[in-house]
Amino acid sequence: MIDVAASADVAAGGTLRVEVDSHEICIARDSDGTIHAIDDLCTHGEVSLAEGDVEGCAIECWLHGSQFDLTTGRPLSPPAFEPVSVYACKEIAGRILLDPGTVLN
Repeated sequence: MIDVAASADVAAGGTLRVEVDSHEICIARDSDGTIHAIDDLCTHGEVSLAEGDVEGCAIECWLHGSQFDLTTGRPLSPPAFEPVSVYACKEIAGRILLDPGTVLN
């Protein structure tokens, strides 16, 4: 696990883009306060998901409105049809830890 950010850097409903080994990952906190890590690029338009809005346990791409489930990476609405990768992450002692080598979907 790699330490990527302070827990306080991602408020409920918020996002943070981090780079790990030249790969951009979106860290998002859902409405229940759970932290998630997914590929930052939307599979439809290749724009940053970290710039989108978190609603419940989904993130919405700001450009075309596709929503992705933060737990599974599956698209919940068109125009995206391909999922984004979901990575193992957790919070310990006020830090967000990410395992970029463990894809959960």
